Amino acid sequence: MTFSEARGLPVVTLGEAREIGALASLALDAAAGRITHLRVAGPHGRKETAVAWNALHAVGADAVIVASDVPPDPGPPGQRHEVLGILVLSEEGEERGTVQDLVFDPSTGRIDKVVTTLGEVAGDRLLGLGDYALVVRAD
Repeated sequence: MTFSEARGLPVVTLGEAREIGALASLALDAAAGRITHLRVAGPHGRKETAVAWNALHAVGADAVIVASDVPPDPGPPGQRHEVLGILVLSEEGEERGTVQDLVFDPSTGRIDKVVTTLGEVAGDRLLGLGDYALVVRAD
């Protein structure tokens, strides 16, 4: 599944079928090549919250289903970095384009690949993500 396909999907609790918001963005652990949290925009302009990946029940074509007892979560510590549109640099300081999309496994949160303006980067090549760039292993 791609992030562009999942963005904007309603996030719904499993037991109550209550919409808690819409998928707004993803929090990544680039070095581990995994999604750690979903950032959920609250309904009706409410505050954005985070849902830990391990609280997910399913990511489907029409909705994201989360456990009924999802506790409020401020998200991972540290700064929030939006990955779409960010510069991609190799560990040698060479530009590899900008991020256009992420392809991830909806059952595990593993990042399969990053789609950039200059091609694709395998998810196991990610090293770090910050406010300036996504750094990847050189070829």
